[in-house]
Amino acid sequence: MIAILAGGHVLLEDMPGVGKTTMAVAFSKSMGLECRRVQFTPDVMPSDLTGFSIYQREKGEFVYQKGSLFCNLLLADELNRASPKTQSALLEAMEERTVSVEGITRALPSPFFVIATQNPYGGAGTNYLPEAQVDRFMVSMSLGYPDFESELLMAKSIEQRQSISNLGPAADETLLMEMQRDVGRVFVSEAIYRYLLELVTKTRDHPYLERGASPRATIALVKTAKADAWLKGRDFVIPADVTEQYRYVIGHRIALNTAARMERKGRDEIGEEILKSVEKPPMGK
Repeated sequence: MIAILAGGHVLLEDMPGVGKTTMAVAFSKSMGLECRRVQFTPDVMPSDLTGFSIYQREKGEFVYQKGSLFCNLLLADELNRASPKTQSALLEAMEERTVSVEGITRALPSPFFVIATQNPYGGAGTNYLPEAQVDRFMVSMSLGYPDFESELLMAKSIEQRQSISNLGPAADETLLMEMQRDVGRVFVSEAIYRYLLELVTKTRDHPYLERGASPRATIALVKTAKADAWLKGRDFVIPADVTEQYRYVIGHRIALNTAARMERKGRDEIGEEILKSVEKPPMGK
Protein backbone atom coordinates (compact mmCIF):
# COMPACT_ATOMS: atom_id res chain seq x y z
CA MET A 1 0.00 0.00 0.00
CA ILE A 2 2.89 2.34 0.79
CA ALA A 3 4.41 1.71 -2.64
CA ILE A 4 1.10 2.36 -4.40
CA LEU A 5 0.56 5.61 -2.48
CA ALA A 6 4.11 6.61 -3.41
CA GLY A 7 3.41 5.87 -7.09
CA GLY A 8 5.85 2.98 -7.36
CA HIS A 9 6.06 -0.64 -8.47
CA VAL A 10 6.45 -3.72 -6.28
CA LEU A 11 8.68 -6.77 -6.73
CA LEU A 12 7.74 -9.91 -4.77
CA GLU A 13 10.62 -12.36 -4.54
CA ASP A 14 9.73 -15.76 -3.15
CA MET A 15 9.28 -19.45 -3.81
CA PRO A 16 6.10 -20.62 -5.63
CA GLY A 17 2.97 -21.39 -3.64
CA VAL A 18 3.10 -18.83 -0.84
CA GLY A 19 0.24 -16.68 -2.16
CA LYS A 20 2.00 -13.88 -4.05
CA THR A 21 -0.45 -13.91 -6.96
CA THR A 22 -3.53 -14.27 -4.76
CA MET A 23 -2.48 -11.32 -2.62
CA ALA A 24 -1.80 -9.09 -5.63
CA VAL A 25 -5.16 -9.90 -7.28
CA ALA A 26 -7.03 -9.36 -3.99
CA PHE A 27 -5.29 -6.03 -3.56
CA SER A 28 -6.26 -4.84 -7.04
CA LYS A 29 -9.91 -5.75 -6.44
CA SER A 30 -9.93 -3.97 -3.08
CA MET A 31 -8.56 -0.81 -4.71
CA GLY A 32 -11.11 -0.86 -7.53
CA LEU A 33 -8.39 -0.94 -10.19
CA GLU A 34 -8.53 -2.52 -13.62
CA CYS A 35 -6.13 -5.44 -13.27
CA ARG A 36 -4.57 -7.66 -15.90
CA ARG A 37 -2.48 -10.70 -15.18
CA VAL A 38 0.26 -11.97 -17.47
CA GLN A 39 1.76 -15.37 -16.79
CA PHE A 40 5.31 -14.94 -18.07
CA THR A 41 6.80 -17.87 -19.92
CA PRO A 42 9.64 -18.02 -22.47
CA ASP A 43 7.17 -17.78 -25.38
CA VAL A 44 5.52 -14.52 -24.25
CA MET A 45 6.39 -11.82 -26.80
CA PRO A 46 6.97 -8.08 -26.24
CA SER A 47 3.98 -7.31 -28.47
CA ASP A 48 1.74 -9.22 -26.04
CA LEU A 49 2.48 -6.41 -23.57
CA THR A 50 2.82 -3.33 -25.76
CA GLY A 51 0.24 -4.20 -28.42
CA PHE A 52 0.51 -4.46 -32.20
CA SER A 53 -1.17 -3.36 -35.42
CA ILE A 54 -3.30 -5.76 -37.45
CA TYR A 55 -4.65 -5.20 -40.93
CA GLN A 56 -8.44 -4.86 -41.09
CA ARG A 57 -9.62 -5.55 -44.59
CA GLU A 58 -13.00 -3.78 -44.19
CA LYS A 59 -11.21 -0.55 -43.25
CA GLY A 60 -8.33 -1.06 -45.63
CA GLU A 61 -5.78 -0.06 -42.99
CA PHE A 62 -3.75 -1.28 -40.04
CA VAL A 63 -5.49 -0.83 -36.66
CA TYR A 64 -3.62 -0.78 -33.37
CA GLN A 65 -4.63 -3.40 -30.81
CA LYS A 66 -3.75 -2.56 -27.21
CA GLY A 67 -1.61 -4.97 -25.24
CA SER A 68 -1.82 -6.14 -21.63
CA LEU A 69 -0.05 -3.02 -20.33
CA PHE A 70 -3.15 -0.91 -20.86
CA CYS A 71 -4.61 -1.25 -17.37
CA ASN A 72 -4.22 0.28 -13.91
CA LEU A 73 -2.43 -2.63 -12.29
CA LEU A 74 -0.39 -5.20 -14.16
CA LEU A 75 0.33 -8.42 -12.32
CA ALA A 76 3.50 -9.73 -13.92
CA ASP A 77 3.52 -13.29 -12.64
CA GLU A 78 6.91 -15.06 -12.58
CA LEU A 79 8.55 -12.23 -14.51
CA ASN A 80 11.98 -13.83 -14.46
CA ARG A 81 10.76 -16.77 -16.56
CA ALA A 82 10.33 -14.49 -19.58
CA SER A 83 13.06 -13.87 -22.13
CA PRO A 84 15.21 -10.74 -21.68
CA LYS A 85 13.61 -9.25 -24.81
CA THR A 86 10.14 -9.49 -23.26
CA GLN A 87 11.35 -8.23 -19.88
CA SER A 88 12.75 -5.13 -21.56
CA ALA A 89 9.30 -4.29 -22.95
CA LEU A 90 8.34 -3.24 -19.42
CA LEU A 91 11.13 -0.68 -19.01
CA GLU A 92 9.45 2.28 -20.72
CA ALA A 93 6.06 1.48 -19.20
CA MET A 94 7.42 1.36 -15.65
CA GLU A 95 9.40 4.58 -15.89
CA GLU A 96 7.48 6.79 -18.32
CA ARG A 97 3.97 5.24 -18.11
CA THR A 98 3.97 5.09 -21.92
CA VAL A 99 4.56 2.49 -24.63
CA SER A 100 6.12 3.11 -28.05
CA VAL A 101 4.99 0.90 -30.90
CA GLU A 102 5.84 1.45 -34.56
CA GLY A 103 7.17 4.93 -33.86
CA ILE A 104 4.08 6.11 -31.96
CA THR A 105 4.12 6.74 -28.20
CA ARG A 106 0.89 6.06 -26.33
CA ALA A 107 0.11 6.96 -22.72
CA LEU A 108 -0.97 4.24 -20.31
CA PRO A 109 -4.00 4.68 -18.04
CA SER A 110 -3.48 6.61 -14.82
CA PRO A 111 -2.75 5.40 -12.24
CA PHE A 112 -0.50 2.59 -13.50
CA PHE A 113 1.37 0.13 -11.29
CA VAL A 114 3.23 -3.14 -11.72
CA ILE A 115 3.26 -5.87 -9.11
CA ALA A 116 5.77 -8.46 -10.31
CA THR A 117 6.57 -11.82 -8.80
CA GLN A 118 9.68 -13.82 -9.46
CA ASN A 119 10.85 -17.29 -8.51
CA PRO A 120 14.18 -17.95 -6.79
CA TYR A 121 17.09 -17.81 -9.22
CA GLY A 122 18.67 -21.08 -10.20
CA GLY A 123 15.34 -22.79 -10.81
CA ALA A 124 14.49 -24.25 -14.19
CA GLY A 125 13.69 -21.61 -16.80
CA THR A 126 14.58 -18.51 -14.77
CA ASN A 127 16.44 -15.53 -16.27
CA TYR A 128 18.08 -12.73 -14.32
CA LEU A 129 16.20 -9.43 -14.52
CA PRO A 130 18.32 -6.59 -15.96
CA GLU A 131 19.72 -4.25 -13.31
CA ALA A 132 17.99 -1.31 -14.97
CA GLN A 133 14.64 -3.06 -14.61
CA VAL A 134 15.16 -4.15 -11.00
CA ASP A 135 16.05 -0.54 -10.13
CA ARG A 136 12.66 0.60 -11.45
CA PHE A 137 10.83 -1.31 -8.73
CA MET A 138 10.30 1.06 -5.83
CA VAL A 139 10.23 -1.69 -3.21
CA SER A 140 11.03 -5.39 -3.03
CA MET A 141 9.90 -7.83 -0.39
CA SER A 142 9.42 -11.49 0.38
CA LEU A 143 6.38 -13.13 1.96
CA GLY A 144 8.18 -16.21 3.23
CA TYR A 145 6.48 -19.27 4.70
CA PRO A 146 3.55 -18.65 7.07
CA ASP A 147 4.05 -19.45 10.75
CA PHE A 148 2.76 -22.80 12.07
CA GLU A 149 -0.50 -21.50 13.58
CA SER A 150 -1.40 -19.45 10.49
CA GLU A 151 -0.84 -22.39 8.16
CA LEU A 152 -2.81 -24.65 10.50
CA LEU A 153 -5.74 -22.21 10.39
CA MET A 154 -5.48 -22.11 6.59
CA ALA A 155 -5.59 -25.92 6.40
CA LYS A 156 -8.66 -26.10 8.64
CA SER A 157 -10.62 -23.43 6.74
CA ILE A 158 -10.13 -24.62 3.15
CA GLU A 159 -13.84 -25.17 2.58
CA GLN A 160 -14.89 -21.93 4.29
CA ARG A 161 -12.47 -19.63 2.50
CA GLN A 162 -14.08 -16.86 0.51
CA SER A 163 -13.09 -16.55 -3.12
CA ILE A 164 -11.28 -13.34 -4.05
CA SER A 165 -13.87 -12.94 -6.81
CA ASN A 166 -16.31 -11.89 -4.06
CA LEU A 167 -14.15 -8.98 -2.95
CA GLY A 168 -15.56 -5.52 -3.51
CA PRO A 169 -13.66 -2.25 -3.92
CA ALA A 170 -12.88 -0.20 -0.82
CA ALA A 171 -11.61 2.68 -2.97
CA ASP A 172 -11.50 3.83 -6.58
CA GLU A 173 -9.09 5.56 -8.95
CA THR A 174 -10.21 9.06 -7.94
CA LEU A 175 -9.77 8.43 -4.22
CA LEU A 176 -6.41 6.76 -4.80
CA MET A 177 -5.09 9.73 -6.76
CA GLU A 178 -6.35 12.11 -4.05
CA MET A 179 -4.45 10.08 -1.46
CA GLN A 180 -1.32 10.24 -3.62
CA ARG A 181 -1.59 14.03 -3.76
CA ASP A 182 -1.92 14.16 0.04
CA VAL A 183 1.18 11.99 0.40
CA GLY A 184 3.11 14.37 -1.86
CA ARG A 185 2.35 17.25 0.53
CA VAL A 186 3.89 15.51 3.57
CA PHE A 187 6.71 17.65 5.01
CA VAL A 188 10.33 16.45 5.08
CA SER A 189 12.86 18.49 7.06
CA GLU A 190 16.39 19.27 5.93
CA ALA A 191 17.77 16.99 8.65
CA ILE A 192 15.67 14.05 7.41
CA TYR A 193 16.77 14.63 3.82
CA ARG A 194 20.42 14.54 4.90
CA TYR A 195 19.82 11.45 7.06
CA LEU A 196 18.24 9.37 4.31
CA LEU A 197 20.78 10.50 1.73
CA GLU A 198 23.61 9.41 4.03
CA LEU A 199 21.92 6.00 4.40
CA VAL A 200 21.86 5.63 0.61
CA THR A 201 25.39 6.87 -0.05
CA LYS A 202 26.80 4.51 2.61
CA THR A 203 25.99 1.64 0.25
CA ARG A 204 28.29 3.03 -2.44
CA ASP A 205 31.55 2.59 -0.52
CA HIS A 206 30.63 -0.33 1.71
CA PRO A 207 33.40 -2.98 1.88
CA TYR A 208 30.96 -5.83 1.25
CA LEU A 209 29.09 -4.30 -1.69
CA GLU A 210 30.09 -4.46 -5.33
CA ARG A 211 27.41 -1.97 -6.34
CA GLY A 212 25.57 0.55 -4.21
CA ALA A 213 22.12 2.07 -4.54
CA SER A 214 21.37 4.55 -7.34
CA PRO A 215 19.95 8.09 -6.99
CA ARG A 216 16.60 6.53 -7.89
CA ALA A 217 16.79 4.79 -4.50
CA THR A 218 17.04 8.19 -2.79
CA ILE A 219 13.88 9.36 -4.52
CA ALA A 220 12.10 6.10 -3.65
CA LEU A 221 13.11 6.37 0.00
CA VAL A 222 11.75 9.91 0.23
CA LYS A 223 8.44 8.89 -1.34
CA THR A 224 7.94 5.73 0.73
CA ALA A 225 8.84 7.55 3.96
CA LYS A 226 6.21 10.18 3.13
CA ALA A 227 3.60 7.50 2.43
CA ASP A 228 4.48 5.69 5.66
CA ALA A 229 4.07 8.91 7.66
CA TRP A 230 0.74 9.70 5.98
CA LEU A 231 -0.66 6.25 6.72
CA LYS A 232 0.25 6.79 10.37
CA GLY A 233 -1.71 10.03 10.44
CA ARG A 234 1.18 12.50 10.28
CA ASP A 235 1.90 15.27 7.80
CA PHE A 236 5.65 15.15 8.47
CA VAL A 237 8.34 12.48 8.27
CA ILE A 238 10.32 11.25 11.27
CA PRO A 239 13.51 9.11 11.23
CA ALA A 240 11.53 5.95 12.08
CA ASP A 241 9.62 6.27 8.78
CA VAL A 242 12.91 6.24 6.89
CA THR A 243 14.41 3.29 8.77
CA GLU A 244 11.24 1.19 8.37
CA GLN A 245 11.26 1.59 4.60
CA TYR A 246 15.02 1.39 4.10
CA ARG A 247 15.37 -2.37 3.59
CA TYR A 248 12.42 -2.54 1.19
CA VAL A 249 13.90 0.23 -0.97
CA ILE A 250 17.59 -0.70 -0.78
CA GLY A 251 17.68 -4.51 -0.64
CA HIS A 252 17.18 -5.26 -4.34
CA ARG A 253 19.39 -2.38 -5.50
CA ILE A 254 22.67 -3.52 -3.97
CA ALA A 255 25.02 -6.25 -5.17
CA LEU A 256 27.20 -8.29 -2.82
CA ASN A 257 30.89 -8.70 -3.61
CA THR A 258 33.05 -11.79 -3.27
CA ALA A 259 34.06 -10.97 0.32
CA ALA A 260 30.44 -10.78 1.39
CA ARG A 261 29.62 -14.11 -0.23
CA MET A 262 32.65 -15.77 1.36
CA GLU A 263 31.67 -14.51 4.81
CA ARG A 264 28.00 -15.32 4.17
CA LYS A 265 26.87 -11.74 4.60
CA GLY A 266 23.27 -11.09 3.53
CA ARG A 267 21.73 -7.91 2.15
CA ASP A 268 19.46 -7.46 5.16
CA GLU A 269 22.41 -7.86 7.54
CA ILE A 270 24.42 -5.24 5.66
CA GLY A 271 21.41 -2.92 5.63
CA GLU A 272 21.06 -3.22 9.40
CA GLU A 273 24.76 -2.45 9.82
CA ILE A 274 24.36 0.73 7.77
CA LEU A 275 21.30 1.81 9.77
CA LYS A 276 23.24 1.40 13.03
CA SER A 277 26.26 3.30 11.68
CA VAL A 278 24.33 6.47 10.76
CA GLU A 279 23.19 8.71 13.58
CA LYS A 280 19.53 9.67 13.51
CA PRO A 281 18.72 13.38 13.53
CA PRO A 282 17.28 14.68 16.84
CA MET A 283 13.52 15.09 17.09
CA GLY A 284 11.64 18.24 18.00
CA LYS A 285 13.66 20.78 16.03
